[in-house]
Formats: sequence, structure tokens, C-alpha cells
Amino acid sequence: MTEYTVEFVGTGETIEVADTETILQPCIEEGIAQEYSCRVGMCLACSAEIVEGEVTQPAARGLTDEEAEEYALTCMARPQSDLKLDRGKYPPSIEDDAATEAGGGGGAAADDD
Repeated sequence: MTEYTVEFVGTGETIEVADTETILQPCIEEGIAQEYSCRVGMCLACSAEIVEGEVTQPAARGLTDEEAEEYALTCMARPQSDLKLDRGKYPPSIEDDAATEAGGGGGAAADDD
């Protein structure tokens, strides 16, 4: 078993996480305010952008393969190196879904000329 340091950027919080446990587990144990809900990799509440490092998360069904390279679902992700994560950052698919549900989706993108 190898332990890695997980740093949450902008918060000053760091935890040690074994490669055999999810990132969420020590967050809960140490009282870090990491959001979560379903704990099965579907709801994306625990999403964090991977700023630096690597994770494995084969059960993160709520992410596309491309999103899983840039985002970690902390309820499923296990570190494979030291990490820097930006909590509360969601993949584009959830941002697009939220905009659509709010009636803001489907419009043309503005030109930035």
C-alpha cells in the first residue's frame, strides 16, 4: 500500500490517501467539507478538477472517458500519485445539463470578435 498527498487548491487542506482507498473516505474521517451524495459515481456532487497528478476511477460511471482524465469523482477515485484537486469544479457535461434544465441551453454561442 502506498500513500499519497492530496492537496485541495485554494483551501490549504491536505490529506494522506492510500492507493487502496477513495479520496472521499479520509475527507470524511478528517472533517474536510467535501461534497458528496450517492457515493457510487453517478451524481457528480463530489467532482473535483485534477490540477496535477493521476487517479484511477474505473467505477466513475457519471463521467465520460475524456472527463475522467480531467476530473475526479472523489467517492470513486483512488490516487496513483500525489494530487492537487480543485473541489467543486464540474465537468462540461454537467454544466451543459444544468444550463439546459434552467432553460439556458440550445442557444448559439456568442462571438468574441
